[in-house]
Amino acid sequence: MSTPETAPPAGPAAIFIGPPGAGKSTVGALVAAMLGVSFLDADTVIEEAAGKPVGDIFVEDGEEAFRALEGATAARLIAGHPGVLALGGGAILDPGTRRLLAGQRVIYLETGFAAAVHRTGLDAPRPLLFGNPRARMKVLLDERLPIYAGLAWRTVPTDDREPKHIAEEIAAMLEPGPSAGPRP
Repeated sequence: MSTPETAPPAGPAAIFIGPPGAGKSTVGALVAAMLGVSFLDADTVIEEAAGKPVGDIFVEDGEEAFRALEGATAARLIAGHPGVLALGGGAILDPGTRRLLAGQRVIYLETGFAAAVHRTGLDAPRPLLFGNPRARMKVLLDERLPIYAGLAWRTVPTDDREPKHIAEEIAAMLEPGPSAGPRP
């Protein structure tokens, strides 16, 4: 029987946060498979509901409309998805989402500037990286890294690492036991 210290938090088995290119979707799906649970990517859920890609939502409806969809989707998934969840890189900007993440198994996939720039390709369209994409990525990272770190139950470095190895490390953290409980 679980004690209060070892009981998993209500909500997803794990919630992945981090900047664009951190590997939230790739690693999250691998961890879900290793744990035998379902995986959801919040951006994919938003795209399916809106009937168009995230980039098109930004262009056609504006960032404010996207953030409203993102906040509502994050709230619904945090409350109702028992598997592994990957949130979009900017989801943590919403104060309501940050409150919902408190006490959850939030895994911050820590990614440095060089790795984030490489992984995003910077030639692929990213909603918030128009114009000078490298400069915009730097601004995004400077703004968001302290928030990611502050929300994290665990921080996992990803630079120069294979997704499979990162996923194995995280799956081991999520095995039942005292280390898999809520944040202190």
